[in-house]
Amino acid sequence: MKIGVLTGGGDCPGLNAAIRAVVRSAESGGWSVTGFLNGWAGLLGEGIARPLTSGDVSGILPLGGTILGTSRTNPLRQQAHVDQVITNFERHGIDALVAIGGDDTLSVASRLHDLGLKTVGVPKTMDNDLAETDACIGFNSAVTIVVDALDKLHTTASSHHRVMVVEVMGRDAGWVATIGGLAGGADYILIPEVDVPVETVCDSLRRRRQRGKDFSVVVVSEGAKFPDVPVEPSDSTTDAFGHVRLDRRNVGEVLAREIEKRTGFETRTTVLGHLQRGGSPTVFDRVLATRTGVASVGYIAEGRFGHLGALRGNDIVPVPLKAVVARNRTVDLDLWRLASTFY
Repeated sequence: MKIGVLTGGGDCPGLNAAIRAVVRSAESGGWSVTGFLNGWAGLLGEGIARPLTSGDVSGILPLGGTILGTSRTNPLRQQAHVDQVITNFERHGIDALVAIGGDDTLSVASRLHDLGLKTVGVPKTMDNDLAETDACIGFNSAVTIVVDALDKLHTTASSHHRVMVVEVMGRDAGWVATIGGLAGGADYILIPEVDVPVETVCDSLRRRRQRGKDFSVVVVSEGAKFPDVPVEPSDSTTDAFGHVRLDRRNVGEVLAREIEKRTGFETRTTVLGHLQRGGSPTVFDRVLATRTGVASVGYIAEGRFGHLGALRGNDIVPVPLKAVVARNRTVDLDLWRLASTFY
């Protein structure tokens, strides 16, 4: 048996831990592993691949990023690319493929399974918006970075009596903002799931000043929208999956300017950006990546293709890829409302 593995979409801490788990688990069963480079791009043309052995993955457990590289390549956009992927399965002698990624990467794996290829998935996205699983690789590491940043920004905001607007990642789901903001003591949290008027935020900040709180920290997801202030991207260019680059919206800066104009409070913006994707994975992400990586090889051994290892409570359970990519997992609004207790 020869297993293929790739990492697609945005990078995050924990990818290498998952690759390591796939390789070590496969070798323990007497199977070999081929890594495809740069996501689905590695299966186009004649394919870009490298063999992976225990020696290749030794020491990568704590390493951020991915030794296989990644990209936002969508082979489903052209039938010729789909044909190339199928051909490369045969050319490289791949019996089954492990796709480590988020909604976009796994939607390709699900479609390829429908076309007869043997694929399984590993859930990775720092946005934590994959359906059917309680957590995804990369999320815990990302919110840990956010909380560390908020701890630091509280002190400078306090020293200068400013409002600090902190923009974090989150296109369609505000998990990073909600959990990071809760743990980091944010004074307001804005997420894509709820359109809050900027004036409502300003009223809350004014009330804090009246209570003697002369600084505030506001966390906003990059995909947040406001009914009273339009936020349009400066560039409407989309990626291979049709997503506009949200960094071009400058939502944090737009919000900061509005807050300063409406309240008169000096306001600054911090965009955490790709810092949220960097560094070593947390303990939680190392263990989750290890468990789901090993589970993916187990599903191949069982012939359970078209599935993904999902975290349910403390168990890793198989769920169909089709169900995982059918919808986004949005924030539990009870959690978001909980934060208002502390505004």
